[in-house]
Amino acid sequence: MALKATIYKAELQLSDMDRGYYATHSLVLALHPSETEERLMLRVLAFALNANDELMFGKGISSEEPDLWRHDLTGQILQWMEIGQPDEQLLRRAAGRAREVTVYQPATRGAAVWWEKNATALLRIPNLKLFQVAATTCDALAGLANRNMQLQCLVQDGVAHVMSDTASVQLELHQLAPKIP
Repeated sequence: MALKATIYKAELQLSDMDRGYYATHSLVLALHPSETEERLMLRVLAFALNANDELMFGKGISSEEPDLWRHDLTGQILQWMEIGQPDEQLLRRAAGRAREVTVYQPATRGAAVWWEKNATALLRIPNLKLFQVAATTCDALAGLANRNMQLQCLVQDGVAHVMSDTASVQLELHQLAPKIP
Protein backbone atom coordinates (compact mmCIF):
# COMPACT_ATOMS: atom_id res chain seq x y z
CA MET A 1 0.00 0.00 0.00
CA ALA A 2 1.41 3.37 -1.03
CA LEU A 3 2.06 5.94 1.65
CA LYS A 4 0.09 9.16 1.34
CA ALA A 5 1.38 12.69 1.55
CA THR A 6 1.02 14.62 4.80
CA ILE A 7 -0.81 17.93 4.39
CA TYR A 8 0.65 21.09 5.92
CA LYS A 9 -1.16 24.42 5.98
CA ALA A 10 0.55 27.76 6.37
CA GLU A 11 -0.68 31.30 6.64
CA LEU A 12 2.26 33.33 5.39
CA GLN A 13 2.33 37.08 6.00
CA LEU A 14 4.90 38.71 3.72
CA SER A 15 6.59 42.06 3.94
CA ASP A 16 9.14 42.19 1.13
CA MET A 17 10.58 45.67 1.34
CA ASP A 18 13.08 44.96 -1.44
CA ARG A 19 10.26 44.33 -3.96
CA GLY A 20 7.56 46.47 -2.34
CA TYR A 21 5.33 43.41 -1.97
CA TYR A 22 3.04 43.02 1.06
CA ALA A 23 0.45 40.24 1.24
CA THR A 24 -0.89 37.29 3.17
CA HIS A 25 -1.03 33.90 1.47
CA SER A 26 -2.82 30.77 2.64
CA LEU A 27 -0.68 27.84 1.50
CA VAL A 28 -1.55 24.16 1.39
CA LEU A 29 1.52 21.95 1.00
CA ALA A 30 1.80 18.21 0.57
CA LEU A 31 4.81 16.57 2.24
CA HIS A 32 5.64 13.53 0.11
CA PRO A 33 6.64 10.45 2.18
CA SER A 34 10.18 10.63 0.75
CA GLU A 35 10.47 14.39 1.44
CA THR A 36 11.90 16.02 4.57
CA GLU A 37 10.49 18.98 6.49
CA GLU A 38 13.69 20.81 5.52
CA ARG A 39 12.78 20.52 1.84
CA LEU A 40 9.17 21.48 2.59
CA MET A 41 10.33 24.65 4.34
CA LEU A 42 12.71 25.48 1.48
CA ARG A 43 9.64 25.41 -0.78
CA VAL A 44 7.91 27.83 1.62
CA LEU A 45 11.03 30.04 1.59
CA ALA A 46 11.17 29.99 -2.23
CA PHE A 47 7.50 30.98 -2.30
CA ALA A 48 8.12 33.82 0.17
CA LEU A 49 11.09 35.20 -1.79
CA ASN A 50 9.19 35.15 -5.10
CA ALA A 51 5.57 35.56 -3.99
CA ASN A 52 2.88 37.03 -6.16
CA ASP A 53 -0.68 36.10 -7.03
CA GLU A 54 0.30 33.83 -9.96
CA LEU A 55 3.00 31.75 -8.19
CA MET A 56 1.89 28.14 -7.66
CA PHE A 57 3.28 24.92 -6.26
CA GLY A 58 3.86 22.09 -8.74
CA LYS A 59 2.31 18.64 -8.42
CA GLY A 60 5.22 17.23 -6.48
CA ILE A 61 8.37 15.20 -6.48
CA SER A 62 7.27 12.46 -8.85
CA SER A 63 5.87 14.73 -11.57
CA GLU A 64 7.31 16.61 -14.55
CA GLU A 65 6.34 19.91 -12.95
CA PRO A 66 8.76 22.08 -10.98
CA ASP A 67 8.45 22.63 -7.24
CA LEU A 68 7.04 26.12 -7.92
CA TRP A 69 6.19 28.00 -11.07
CA ARG A 70 4.49 31.06 -12.44
CA HIS A 71 2.76 31.53 -15.79
CA ASP A 72 1.58 34.64 -17.58
CA LEU A 73 -1.94 34.97 -19.00
CA THR A 74 -0.89 33.34 -22.28
CA GLY A 75 0.45 30.23 -20.52
CA GLN A 76 4.12 31.16 -21.00
CA ILE A 77 6.21 29.98 -18.03
CA LEU A 78 7.78 33.02 -16.40
CA GLN A 79 9.46 31.30 -13.44
CA TRP A 80 10.49 27.69 -12.87
CA MET A 81 11.83 26.85 -9.39
CA GLU A 82 13.45 23.67 -8.14
CA ILE A 83 14.55 22.70 -4.64
CA GLY A 84 17.63 20.57 -3.96
CA GLN A 85 19.95 19.09 -6.56
CA PRO A 86 18.00 18.74 -9.81
CA ASP A 87 19.40 16.99 -12.84
CA GLU A 88 21.41 19.28 -15.13
CA GLN A 89 19.43 18.10 -18.18
CA LEU A 90 16.15 18.96 -16.44
CA LEU A 91 17.47 22.48 -15.78
CA ARG A 92 18.49 22.89 -19.44
CA ARG A 93 15.00 21.79 -20.57
CA ALA A 94 13.39 24.13 -18.02
CA ALA A 95 15.58 27.01 -19.24
CA GLY A 96 14.25 26.43 -22.74
CA ARG A 97 10.66 26.59 -21.52
CA ALA A 98 10.81 29.38 -18.90
CA ARG A 99 12.10 32.92 -18.83
CA GLU A 100 13.81 32.34 -15.48
CA VAL A 101 14.93 29.14 -13.71
CA THR A 102 15.90 29.26 -10.05
CA VAL A 103 17.30 26.55 -7.79
CA TYR A 104 17.33 26.76 -3.99
CA GLN A 105 19.40 24.20 -2.10
CA PRO A 106 20.89 23.59 1.32
CA ALA A 107 24.66 24.20 1.43
CA THR A 108 25.61 20.62 2.30
CA ARG A 109 28.54 18.44 1.28
CA GLY A 110 26.25 16.71 -1.23
CA ALA A 111 25.36 20.09 -2.77
CA ALA A 112 29.07 20.96 -3.04
CA VAL A 113 29.76 17.70 -4.89
CA TRP A 114 26.71 18.31 -7.14
CA TRP A 115 27.93 21.86 -7.91
CA GLU A 116 31.48 20.67 -8.64
CA LYS A 117 30.14 18.06 -11.06
CA ASN A 118 27.65 20.38 -12.83
CA ALA A 119 29.06 23.93 -12.50
CA THR A 120 30.57 24.19 -15.98
CA ALA A 121 27.34 23.16 -17.71
CA LEU A 122 25.09 25.16 -15.37
CA LEU A 123 27.06 28.39 -15.78
CA ARG A 124 26.28 28.23 -19.52
CA ILE A 125 22.53 28.48 -18.88
CA PRO A 126 21.89 32.23 -19.16
CA ASN A 127 18.52 32.34 -17.38
CA LEU A 128 19.55 30.16 -14.40
CA LYS A 129 19.96 31.43 -10.85
CA LEU A 130 21.22 29.10 -8.15
CA PHE A 131 21.12 29.93 -4.44
CA GLN A 132 22.38 28.03 -1.42
CA VAL A 133 21.08 28.36 2.12
CA ALA A 134 23.39 27.48 5.00
CA ALA A 135 22.70 23.96 6.30
CA THR A 136 22.22 25.25 9.85
CA THR A 137 19.66 27.75 8.57
CA CYS A 138 17.81 24.94 6.74
CA ASP A 139 17.73 22.97 9.99
CA ALA A 140 16.33 26.00 11.81
CA LEU A 141 13.68 26.48 9.11
CA ALA A 142 12.70 22.81 9.44
CA GLY A 143 12.25 23.51 13.16
CA LEU A 144 9.47 25.97 12.24
CA ALA A 145 7.52 23.28 10.38
CA ASN A 146 4.14 22.49 11.85
CA ARG A 147 1.02 20.97 10.32
CA ASN A 148 -0.79 24.33 10.87
CA MET A 149 1.75 27.16 10.62
CA GLN A 150 1.40 30.87 11.17
CA LEU A 151 4.51 32.42 9.59
CA GLN A 152 5.71 35.93 8.96
CA CYS A 153 8.49 36.73 6.51
CA LEU A 154 10.26 40.06 6.35
CA VAL A 155 12.71 40.67 3.50
CA GLN A 156 14.91 43.74 3.63
CA ASP A 157 18.28 44.48 2.01
CA GLY A 158 18.62 40.90 0.78
CA VAL A 159 18.13 39.38 4.23
CA ALA A 160 15.04 37.33 5.07
CA HIS A 161 13.61 36.85 8.56
CA VAL A 162 11.14 33.99 8.89
CA MET A 163 9.20 33.97 12.16
CA SER A 164 6.67 31.73 13.84
CA ASP A 165 5.05 32.20 17.22
CA THR A 166 7.89 30.18 18.83
CA ALA A 167 11.07 30.95 16.87
CA SER A 168 12.76 33.16 14.32
CA VAL A 169 15.26 32.38 11.57
CA GLN A 170 17.42 34.95 9.78
CA LEU A 171 18.99 34.00 6.48
CA GLU A 172 21.02 35.28 3.60
CA LEU A 173 21.22 33.43 0.32
CA HIS A 174 24.59 32.61 -1.23
CA GLN A 175 24.31 32.95 -5.01
CA LEU A 176 26.36 30.46 -7.06
CA ALA A 177 24.95 31.21 -10.52
CA PRO A 178 25.21 33.45 -12.29
CA LYS A 179 28.63 34.23 -10.87
CA ILE A 180 28.60 37.59 -9.12
CA PRO A 181 31.96 39.42 -9.54
